[in-house]
Amino acid sequence: MNFGRGGPSVVVLNVGGTRYSFAREVLKDFPLRRVSRLHGCLSEQDVLEVCDDYDRERNEYFFDRHAEAFGFIMLYVRYGHLRFVPHMCELSFYNEMIYWGLECSHLDYCCQRRLDDRMSDTYTFYSAEDLQAEPGSSHAAPPPGGEEKKWLERMRRTFEEPTSSVAAQILATVSVVFVIVSMVVLCASTTPEWRAAENRSMEEQSRIIEAVCIGWFTAECIVRFIISKDKCEFVKRPLNIIDLLAITPYYISVLMTVFTGENSQLQRAGVTLRVLRMMRIFWVIKLARHFIGLQTLGLTLKRCYREMVMLLVFVCVAMAIFSALSQLLEHGLNLGKPNEGYSSIPAACWWVIISMTTVGYGDVCPITIPGRILGGICVVSGIVLLALPITFIYHSFVQCYHELKFRSARYGRSLSAEFLN
Repeated sequence: MNFGRGGPSVVVLNVGGTRYSFAREVLKDFPLRRVSRLHGCLSEQDVLEVCDDYDRERNEYFFDRHAEAFGFIMLYVRYGHLRFVPHMCELSFYNEMIYWGLECSHLDYCCQRRLDDRMSDTYTFYSAEDLQAEPGSSHAAPPPGGEEKKWLERMRRTFEEPTSSVAAQILATVSVVFVIVSMVVLCASTTPEWRAAENRSMEEQSRIIEAVCIGWFTAECIVRFIISKDKCEFVKRPLNIIDLLAITPYYISVLMTVFTGENSQLQRAGVTLRVLRMMRIFWVIKLARHFIGLQTLGLTLKRCYREMVMLLVFVCVAMAIFSALSQLLEHGLNLGKPNEGYSSIPAACWWVIISMTTVGYGDVCPITIPGRILGGICVVSGIVLLALPITFIYHSFVQCYHELKFRSARYGRSLSAEFLN
């Protein structure tokens, strides 16, 4: 198998029954990595690691792969353009590309978009933990301490994946109930009837309910922290940060009440307490841990931050232009009675953002003919600018939804197996 000076001058590749002949020197710099690896093979064992079989007499290498797909790949080698085989699954052709050492970047742009759409429809999300053994699969004898690791892994899935087991379903349901109860109490505490009953039984009951909910959230957060693999990574996760933001204000408000008194005369302290109590609204974001829709929204915003920044830049540039022009036409040129809603450029920014988003409160509106023409242009421009990044965000949202949906389905299958067992 030595491709040195004494080796054969012609090499034959047999891919799915179709033969291709090459000069020996061509293999060294061949564009396909798997084929170029043949040049460095020094033994039959090395050759069989690259191909499926080898004929020493004919110097012919056999590859049990899709012949038509390899034909299109050879067209890329010759002409530099790689396109999909007609009537062949995009993912199957992509697997052939990976086998021969090509990547999706080698595809023409139109085929790259087809592959992206296909993968977004059938994408399966595997996290680092998913690369481990599936539930119920057969393995060799567990290593020392394997039972303890298995128990910790089961605990992690119980707290992190609501569809992974019956216990996880129950835990998620209880957590959702506590979130809903806390939100109902928070909303009810702002009604006039509830405020009229201050220092009475209703206030005491609300404090008890709040303490019970906080106790549950705190215990849940502590358990998650204890059983987590990487404590630093646990603290950095967005959902855990939200949990911390939802819990911390309660304990701060309790400490401030202890040190300043319930009826403190310190106005700043009283305002701070009200702000901290209102921060309980963050509890509603905890529902994202149990609902795919909210998780999809968060993951989409995380992946589309560039598009969101681009959208913000568009809006800011348009606000700067239209607010300056509207202030000039409605107030600066004195074409008629000055419009006080446009007394300054910052004041005109409010009208611009309301017009661009087509909300149109009507509290501020142009009264001059040039101002109304500018208002129409502002509305149309807002529709166009807001629509430009929507396509990118939409595709990312679909992909994120499929990832989370398939992940949930995988844990749902383990839940079904638990019921059967």
